[in-house]
Amino acid sequence: MDASHKPSASGIKSWAKDDRPREKLFLKGAAALSDAELLAILIQNGYKDKTAIDLAREVLQQANHDWNMLGRLTIADLMKIKGIGEAKAIAIAAALEIGRRRQTASLGAKPIIRSAQDAATILQPLLADERTEIFCILLLNQGHRVLSHEIISKGGISGTVVDVRIIIKRALETESSALILCHNHPSGNLQPSEADREITRKIFAAAQLFDIRVLDHLIVSAEGFFSMAEHGMV
Repeated sequence: MDASHKPSASGIKSWAKDDRPREKLFLKGAAALSDAELLAILIQNGYKDKTAIDLAREVLQQANHDWNMLGRLTIADLMKIKGIGEAKAIAIAAALEIGRRRQTASLGAKPIIRSAQDAATILQPLLADERTEIFCILLLNQGHRVLSHEIISKGGISGTVVDVRIIIKRALETESSALILCHNHPSGNLQPSEADREITRKIFAAAQLFDIRVLDHLIVSAEGFFSMAEHGMV
């Protein structure tokens, strides 16, 4: 933005009409807006001599201009920024959650899983932003069509306790023929630990007793995913 568009004490309303974020979106479409301008629409207004865009830039700076990192910020984190009160923080959190739900909307269509990437497309948005480790499963029918996804357990930053009996019980209740296991690594490290390998072996062995196939165990983070099946671990 050049000097002629620099906000003054009177704020965004003093700018040229097509430089204001809401008007710019209306005239040119959402893709024409910068990250800060999109956030400014959610923030709506600034305070004193700071505009909504100034505040949006501070929010982005707090997340190192990384949308994935921004998704991990809590409402309390956002409210630490001067000028971001509860209402603004909630609006940002709600918009980020809408984005996550849009990414997982395909689950409602009960897609067929043909690859680790197909499963990751569903599961990564659900878990990538979580600050604690969460273990979940995809329940599949004989044709590998998704029946549902379920969270099995939630834990701490470094691990979670997984009850194999709960997984088998849910598979039997839903008449699932196959499972895909998944958990996140909040650290971002996608390599499986020995504990990850051990729980995979236990679930695989238990599922075999009921003719239920464990197709894969995915580890996900904001950086990507790791497929145990693709690396010969399942």
